[in-house]
Amino acid sequence: QVQLVESGGGLVQAGGSLRLSCAASGRAFRNFAGGWFRQAPGKEREFVAAISWGGVSTYYADSVKGRFTISRDNAKNTVYLQMNSLKPEDTAVYYCAAGSYGNTTYKYAYWGQGTQVTVSS
Repeated sequence: QVQLVESGGGLVQAGGSLRLSCAASGRAFRNFAGGWFRQAPGKEREFVAAISWGGVSTYYADSVKGRFTISRDNAKNTVYLQMNSLKPEDTAVYYCAAGSYGNTTYKYAYWGQGTQVTVSS
């Protein structure tokens, strides 16, 4: 089992920045790809970004490309999501996940509880 705990969410004005963290415990997190997804009210959970187990490969949704950066520190068992130039449409609950590298929810076996990000206009 892998336990994931997100932090760093909050309220920010449009154009601002936030950095989300996902701390992992349990099985060797470094063996898994890391991913971030988000879910806005009334919408399905959608892919945001993914990073391979070694951090060499990254993949982003078109909606966040150039604004968000995913990274990881395997020594700290942590994955990060740096979010810049935030827009009101980025408002959602953000979930961290661990599993196989990809952009769909079924690739990921382990999920955190989520952290709220609210961007005001």
